[in-house]
Amino acid sequence: MPGLTSAAGVVGFLSEPEPELQVFALKVLNEEIDSLWTEVAGCVGDIEALYEDPSFVERELAALVAAKVYYNLQEYNESMIFALGAGKLFDIDHEGEFEDTIISKCVDTYIALSGTVPANTANQSPPQLTTAFSSNANGASSVPASLASPTTPFSQSTLPSKSLLSRQDSTTTFDPSQQVGGNATLPGALPASVASQANVQKQLYAIIDELFERCFQGGSYRQVIGIAVEARRLDVLRRAILRASDDEKQRLEGENGSLIRGQDLMEYVLEICMNVVQERGFRNELLQLVLDLLNDIPSPDYFSIAKCIVYLNEHTLASDLLVQLVNKGDPKSTAIAYQIAFDLYDNSTQEFLKKVREELPKAPETTTAPSADSKNRMQEDAPEPKESDQLLKELEDNAGVPAAAPEDDQAKKEREVSPEAQNAFESIRTILSGTKTIELDLEFLFRSNRADMAILNKIRDSVEARNSIYHTAVTLATAFMHAGTTNDSFFRQNLEWLGKAVNWSKFTATAALGVIHRGNLGQGQKLLEPYLPKDQIAGANPSSAYSQGGSLYALGLIYANHETFALDLIRDHFKKATEEVVQHGGALGLGVAGMATGDESIYEDLKSVLYTDSALNGEAVGIAMGLIMLGTGDIKALEDMIQYAHETQHEKIVRGVALGMALIMYGRQEGADELVNGLLDDPDPILRYGGIQTLALAYCGTGSNKAVRKLLHVAVSDVSDDVRRIAVMSLGFILFRKPSSVPRMVELLSESYNPHVRYGAAMALGISCAGTGLDEAIDLLEPMIKDPTDFVRQGALISLSMIMVQQNEAMNPKVGTIRKTLIKAISDRHEDAMTKFGSAIALGVIDAGGRNCTISLQTQTGNLNMSGIVGMAVFTQYWYWFPLTHFLSLSFTPTAIIGLDQDLEVPSFKFHSATRPSLFDYPPEQEAKHEDAPEKVKTAVLSTTAQAKRRAQKKEKQQRRESMDIDQTPTTPKTTNIDDKMETDEPLPKVEEGEDAEKVDGDKKDGSASPETARKRMEKEKVGCQLGNMSRVLPAQRKFISFPDGRYQPVKKPTGGVILLIDSTPSEPKSLMELKAKKTVKPAAAPPTLQDRVTAALGEQEAADRDTSGAAEAAGVLTAMDEDPEGGEEAEVPREFDYFTDEEGGGEE
Repeated sequence: MPGLTSAAGVVGFLSEPEPELQVFALKVLNEEIDSLWTEVAGCVGDIEALYEDPSFVERELAALVAAKVYYNLQEYNESMIFALGAGKLFDIDHEGEFEDTIISKCVDTYIALSGTVPANTANQSPPQLTTAFSSNANGASSVPASLASPTTPFSQSTLPSKSLLSRQDSTTTFDPSQQVGGNATLPGALPASVASQANVQKQLYAIIDELFERCFQGGSYRQVIGIAVEARRLDVLRRAILRASDDEKQRLEGENGSLIRGQDLMEYVLEICMNVVQERGFRNELLQLVLDLLNDIPSPDYFSIAKCIVYLNEHTLASDLLVQLVNKGDPKSTAIAYQIAFDLYDNSTQEFLKKVREELPKAPETTTAPSADSKNRMQEDAPEPKESDQLLKELEDNAGVPAAAPEDDQAKKEREVSPEAQNAFESIRTILSGTKTIELDLEFLFRSNRADMAILNKIRDSVEARNSIYHTAVTLATAFMHAGTTNDSFFRQNLEWLGKAVNWSKFTATAALGVIHRGNLGQGQKLLEPYLPKDQIAGANPSSAYSQGGSLYALGLIYANHETFALDLIRDHFKKATEEVVQHGGALGLGVAGMATGDESIYEDLKSVLYTDSALNGEAVGIAMGLIMLGTGDIKALEDMIQYAHETQHEKIVRGVALGMALIMYGRQEGADELVNGLLDDPDPILRYGGIQTLALAYCGTGSNKAVRKLLHVAVSDVSDDVRRIAVMSLGFILFRKPSSVPRMVELLSESYNPHVRYGAAMALGISCAGTGLDEAIDLLEPMIKDPTDFVRQGALISLSMIMVQQNEAMNPKVGTIRKTLIKAISDRHEDAMTKFGSAIALGVIDAGGRNCTISLQTQTGNLNMSGIVGMAVFTQYWYWFPLTHFLSLSFTPTAIIGLDQDLEVPSFKFHSATRPSLFDYPPEQEAKHEDAPEKVKTAVLSTTAQAKRRAQKKEKQQRRESMDIDQTPTTPKTTNIDDKMETDEPLPKVEEGEDAEKVDGDKKDGSASPETARKRMEKEKVGCQLGNMSRVLPAQRKFISFPDGRYQPVKKPTGGVILLIDSTPSEPKSLMELKAKKTVKPAAAPPTLQDRVTAALGEQEAADRDTSGAAEAAGVLTAMDEDPEGGEEAEVPREFDYFTDEEGGGEE
């Protein structure tokens, strides 16, 4: 039948009384509707009447024709309703634009209808915070609007009932709870018929079920999971995962295969939970469902289970999972348990880990064995680090007071534990305490240290050491460059320079030892023994209070986030201290060492010192209180801190307390909204500053649109430059998981007229793009290096170093230019002090940890790196207080793959990297150039001299020919093609065999190869190389790593850090790597002082060891009192800070 050109005749049949003619007309129109719909649209009412007539035979056909007409009219809601009424005639398997559009509309409607059921969120109503923020019934503050809301434009005289910061998005987005009236004018609103007609909803669900079934048959499980998550239908999600598991069981029945699809599906669900779902309550429900489903999968992914457990903070589930794996008894399950223990340590808080250790089965020897056995155990454990022994002893003491009923059940379980399982549990306790991970990281950083001492010497020689800010800058650069390497030789080689440190410079220099020796658990206390506060003896030479305070700070950095005896030692010194400087260092050390322990007694000790209202130690105490209660959301602590912040008159205390409140709300998301809104409405700019920090830490890494909108609004509207600066900077904390989105967001802010906003934009780029080498971020930062404001240049240099950490010329060609820019900034005598300070820090950061560390705010497994985020947040406060700069070392993450076998020993083996070696190689060390030294003038060679040489050579040849001697021709170089012009004695570069002249031309400039030459070298390089255990592996390199060695295979996909290996041939002898860090690092001994002689005379101390470290030799310099009468030069240092008024005049220094 030829196609119709007009529908006039066919449409007329619709009004005929005979049903046969009506059915004929509908069939014809259904086939030709795409070309005739404009004529049919006028009589669509007749088609609807046929559909609504219950006596009409082909009602579904009428519905289908009406759906197509409305589809062409772009009335998709009505088209969907009639398509649903078409029943089986609407074929979802047919491929076409109409079917695809209707299916998409059905899915959107299904999601909207499912969203009308309120989610049963656990965090729906967070506990109310009783604060000093007074507000009236409308939500506005009781004080005048001009003071209460600095974000209000000056043109407005009154504050709106709800500011933009707290306004909901219901006016611009779809609200599924308002089906008809509230969303009638919004795009995507549901028509009233869908909300009211039960039969339409039934047909809709039938279509969706059919769609799901088609996805199941085609193996498209991810589409079903995505729809289920958006619709908040946990029942559909459960069905999809179980169906995938059942289908794979049937497919692999009788085959030797693994359930790869089920594992990939669970990883996909976890990825959605962590990166897509932003509401914390619904996310917890999803994770709980995933945990329940993993038990029904034949081969569950235990590492996914551990990730869920950490996020849900279920310590009991964690201990049960470890017990279940160990009790299986096979080597693979034990290795998986060890790997999960390492992952738990990397991703959990100290409080969580402590509870897991306590819940593991313990050896029943404490009730049966007398003291003799305990003595034997102490002798066996003597070679082990004292910290782990003391920690296990404390845990056993603390675990001895549980409830009676659970103790009986646990005792029964312990009696059934085999000796092998008991040894495994002891190993797991050691891993969970962090001792093993810290020891392995220390070993890697020690043996792979590639710090360039020439750079440090260049920094030292370029700045004046007697200036406090410059001395501090060199100290910080040294600490960052050698972080975790235990290499403090720079201090030993520069004792004279170190002796110029006074007051807080001495405090910072002593604390730098903690950064350098971070993780040195075995020798940490001995290294700092000469610096720690001591009970003074009459007539003894007292040590400097600044070095005492710095030593407590350093001790906390060495044992950072590792609850051991050091926490009690610092606490004891803190309670005994009477000087404010010592209390200041003790508070910082307590906070770092006791991070996230939630210890109420330490919090009370800090609070008692805070209430003394001392500005010097109050800031450090406020920060330490937040570190101890990190992420707990403790309401009582918040109320105490808010009240005191309003009572005190010291800005430093308010600033420290504000940061402390932000730390308490770390990761709380919606639970921190009340505190954030209260702080942002406060008239005090310092508390508004704290409100922005609270927002940043509460939503860190979530990418929350709500948080980003708040920050952008405050960044352009607040009247305080400090608040605007931190608002822009906090964008980096919210979006560090999406670094590519930050440059676009801050592009306009980086060109702001306000230098504080520009500085915040620079730091936001550094925080979010750290270690990525992102070109877009570098393009924004490069112009800021030449900014007219000194602190903007400072922020740009620091951010560039964060982005370029562990980058080489092959990965990013700009890294060489940026390194030269940093050196130039520190060497320029006309550069401002703040810019030089930033350049020195940048040079230390770009080579962090001996060029073996990157800056990472998330762990190897993708979770939030709590210590890294906290360290970065406190580091940004160096703007106000330089000693806080050391906190940046907490975000340094070693980039290594460290393989361990089932015995937790380090075997010697090789793994393969499928890349060219130079692609991820260390950057070349810079040559020590003395630019200011006078260059030797090259000797000019006249053309007449060259001619004379040629004549002499010709004459000599003639004499040889005439003579009868048979001497060989001298090896004088030929001098052909010499022009008659002046030349120099500069020797030509020697071209070795296999090299071309192009290589020499590229290498002779600046001692480095040109990018083109480097590219050609890479092309000639062989792809693929073998790396040994404990090798440096960058994050971008991990995807190229494989384990072709048949003996050792990892228990999971390599993610960096510690990897457990399964030994396929355990009976064969194995070669182990020797751990060098323990043997090389030696305890420090202070030079003999009067107090040491008195102590030695009393028999309480042996003679000092002659072979001392840099920390020991520096002790005599740093512990000296600043009021030394012989130090005449030190007395002139404060004169640089003197100033004169116009009346007094000022021509002298």
